[in-house]
Amino acid sequence: MAFHFQRRRLHYYHRFRFLLPLISAISGALLILFALLLVLAPSPSPLDVNHLHQPRHQHSSSSFNVGVDDDAIGVPVFRVPSRGGRSDRDIWTSRNSKFYYGCSNATHKFPNVDEITPPNRYLAIATSGGLNQQRTGITDAVVAARILNASLVVPKLDQKSFWKDASNFSEIFDVDWFIYFLSKDVKIIKQLPRRGKGGKTWTPSTMRVPRKCSERCYQNRVLPVLLKRHAVQLNKFDYRLANKLSTDLQKLRCRVNYHALKFTDPIQNMAKKLVYRMRMRSKHYIALHLRYEPDMLAFSGCYYGGGDKERKELGAIRRRWKTLHISNPDKPRRHGRCPLTPEEVGLMLRALGYGSDVHIYVASGEVYGGEETLAPLKALFPNFYSKDTIATKEELEPFYSFSSRMAALDFIVCDESDVFVTNNNGNMAKILAGRRRYFGHKPTIRPNAKKLYRLFLSKENMTWGAFASSVRTYQRGFMGEPNEVRPGRGSFHENPHTPAYVKIRRPRSRGMWDQENMVRLLMKQEEMK
Repeated sequence: MAFHFQRRRLHYYHRFRFLLPLISAISGALLILFALLLVLAPSPSPLDVNHLHQPRHQHSSSSFNVGVDDDAIGVPVFRVPSRGGRSDRDIWTSRNSKFYYGCSNATHKFPNVDEITPPNRYLAIATSGGLNQQRTGITDAVVAARILNASLVVPKLDQKSFWKDASNFSEIFDVDWFIYFLSKDVKIIKQLPRRGKGGKTWTPSTMRVPRKCSERCYQNRVLPVLLKRHAVQLNKFDYRLANKLSTDLQKLRCRVNYHALKFTDPIQNMAKKLVYRMRMRSKHYIALHLRYEPDMLAFSGCYYGGGDKERKELGAIRRRWKTLHISNPDKPRRHGRCPLTPEEVGLMLRALGYGSDVHIYVASGEVYGGEETLAPLKALFPNFYSKDTIATKEELEPFYSFSSRMAALDFIVCDESDVFVTNNNGNMAKILAGRRRYFGHKPTIRPNAKKLYRLFLSKENMTWGAFASSVRTYQRGFMGEPNEVRPGRGSFHENPHTPAYVKIRRPRSRGMWDQENMVRLLMKQEEMK
């Protein structure tokens, strides 16, 4: 046994001995080839070396080059391509969005308003804030009136806040359509009536309800006063209704917000012109709601790297709010509670596949830092427009003195866009996100600010490919796709969840998707228009 084992060892030893020269020759050839590559390879250019040592960007300067697609060999250089690059998705549509549509029709259990509304019970409300904050108040006021079985007086708009817009309801919204569309749900009147023939007008008792007040909250707090005084006015009415309500009340919310609240003809006609002019320039366009005004940044308490100049300027504005104390201005940025800078928005969009040929409509107020702050975004997307650049001064003259009417123009252009992008989580961003979900999940990009903030800080130490890949990963769940947000999460105005919209599933067999089902779908869509 041992003899055979020894013979086998000698056999393998002699075979391996003949292979050694061949292995040595191959190894030597590879070493010579590697040495030649090192000698012939070009050294890094001075531009590449300098680029590596650039400081991290400030809010008013750009720290990237546009238009170079390839990185230096073996060296991580952050260079932004002019093209959007390949994408694993259609950047202008949401996946499976065609299988969803909004559904806000009342169920058979929801009685007609005439059956439940007694005489001499009136609810008035005074809204608060800007246009979109007031819109939430108007929507919730209709539902509150239904909970209380009261007639609703056409809401009073806030004319004394920071925006100082003297417009009343009928100058922004089509009041007759508002009353007509909701006539089966809530009785709406334009003003409080008189007490009997020749009597005095009802004087409402004023009060406030807590935020996110539930059905029981209204019944316990407001209804007793309403029964006693017959007329109640709720002041500072914004976000005063709970997110979770019964199915029919949630559907009523959607009927108000998405169907009953229509802007007046002058606003709609001007907005249609703006949309048409954007469509004439390009088949698709992005609408960017850019909140980067000095007062907004000051209130947020965020710091953007502008040094003593930024601290001094925003600190002076911040003194308007006596109760606002900012101990650590870097903390909100780390936690994702600060708006992205214009440059950061541009980098995010390029990483998501939008090239320099894309047309962007920007809805914004005064940008902190002016053109210097906007320069990096415009370098990335030269086709940069706003209502002031695609409309004449004469066309915008009737709207200039009214901030809410100007905001309404931006609202419509953003709503009609192929892709809506926001750098913030304010009222307009939330309202439009919810509206675009309801009307078929139109692409709506909200930045994952907490994750992106860390990425922006370290971008100079990575290649563009690595940066873009990370952006696409972090933005999953923030693109306006169906089922991104669990039902019940967040504000109802931002996430009008089931059963406020219905999912249509395509049957497994195409033969089952027949003409009858298609007609039924079209009829439901027509009913919602």
